[in-house]
Amino acid sequence: MVDPIALAVPGFFALIGVETLVARRRGVRVYRLTDSITDLSCGVSSQIEAMFFAATQLAVYALVFARFRVVELHGWQAWLVAFIGVDFFYYWWHRFSHEVNFLWAAHVVHHQSEDYNLAVALRQSITTGWSGLPFYLPLAVLGVPPLVYAITHALSTLYQFWIHTQLVGKMRGPVDWILNLPSHHRVHHAVNAQYLDKNYGATLIVWDRLFGTYVEEEEPCVYGITKPLASFNPLWAQVHYFIELARRAAVLRGIDRLRVWLASPAWVGRGEKKFEADVRARPKFDVTPTRKTRRYVFAQYTLLLGATSALMFFHGAMRPLPLAAACTALAGGLVALSGLLESKPWARPLEGARLVATAAAVVLVVT
Repeated sequence: MVDPIALAVPGFFALIGVETLVARRRGVRVYRLTDSITDLSCGVSSQIEAMFFAATQLAVYALVFARFRVVELHGWQAWLVAFIGVDFFYYWWHRFSHEVNFLWAAHVVHHQSEDYNLAVALRQSITTGWSGLPFYLPLAVLGVPPLVYAITHALSTLYQFWIHTQLVGKMRGPVDWILNLPSHHRVHHAVNAQYLDKNYGATLIVWDRLFGTYVEEEEPCVYGITKPLASFNPLWAQVHYFIELARRAAVLRGIDRLRVWLASPAWVGRGEKKFEADVRARPKFDVTPTRKTRRYVFAQYTLLLGATSALMFFHGAMRPLPLAAACTALAGGLVALSGLLESKPWARPLEGARLVATAAAVVLVVT
């Protein structure tokens, strides 16, 4: 089965292009090259991880289905239970991912951008698949077949793409009470005090209304995380909060060393200082690369995205060594190009090594 996400990639970029044109006509700026490249780089990273481990995650689900299901659903019943179940368990995974530190460390990647646009929808963590899997296993016990679960989960992910935009205003009527809409999800990505940890829904917003986590969009949203990432490095974006938790655990004492991993991100251990900032007053983190650098990065990044799309379609037919070499070259390119944008001293040597590795990967693939 071809991954529905892979099939949707051209549509993602077409809609990003449409959003950019509409924003220009309205005289608003919703994209920055630096931030958008980091969004896409995190998305590419998550797809690289999926090439190696998505089948393993589905195999775990299939194993639970084979050994522990109490019934086996078929036809419309399987699809109905899958749709409601995926959306329900997504809500609880999403909510716990904001309330438990080690789960937030996996999910925080999606919230780091200080912009809000369709590219942000593609900003995903390499660990999200693993952190979410246990929440969906009850569906296997309830008898939802693996293929039905996989397709429903993918369609839920695809639905959530379009709600990452500032250009669609509030929508009134029954749809506002039932479906997760852009205005609902803007609230979820905001760091305004009254918006924190609200509107967790995927396709449906009814769970938030039922469980008391719904908030209406009122004042303008400020996007990002309470303590900004202040980097466009996609590797650092993926690991920074895990490292922060490890550093905190190293200096805490007693039970707090364990508690820091299980507590809320808002929890402050003994001896720690609470981080406070006026999110409305802070400027967005940004850099100003030269025009030459921007053009080079844009050109190379276009090639990287093309290579990623090709691998998403054909990685199943590749031998492990060529696939690993290709993915290593891709990952190195993501980090090197971000370093060029930020004028890091290590960026040029890494980019040179990446070009050599890319040439080697091409040789392995074609031979």
